[in-house]
Amino acid sequence: MEREWLWRMNRRAVASGVALGVFFGLIVPVAQIPFAAAGALLLRANLPAAVLATLVSNPLTVPPIYWLAHRTGAAILEPSEPERVVASAADDLEAAHTISADWIQRITDIGAPLMLGLSLFAACGAMLAYLAVRLIWRWSVLWQRRRPRASRETGA
Repeated sequence: MEREWLWRMNRRAVASGVALGVFFGLIVPVAQIPFAAAGALLLRANLPAAVLATLVSNPLTVPPIYWLAHRTGAAILEPSEPERVVASAADDLEAAHTISADWIQRITDIGAPLMLGLSLFAACGAMLAYLAVRLIWRWSVLWQRRRPRASRETGA
């Protein structure tokens, strides 16, 4: 096998694969698996971990992720008072029932906060996923090492 490091199960490779998968699963709306696989090839990360971690965004999780990402991006780009938020929500509801001539502007207005929020979620999610895998792996190794010693001490 030419690239056996793609399948290697070590702490760094798996953590990197999970981080890549989470990053591309959140930032890229389509073709997440090919991007994560290409990243795994370039960074010598675990390929199955990268591919599986893209499932962080799936048909059930995409709507809440995108809604929260848009709200986060909008809060950063244009902080508003509580009254404006309520008025904006009412305007959005009314606008949803009418066909607007400035639909391109509305898509642009939605796109900037959404992309900012998704970028933040992807970067933070990838860092947290990397650290979580490293930490869980470390705890697992320590637990495995202590378990035989504890069973010898009790005589079991």
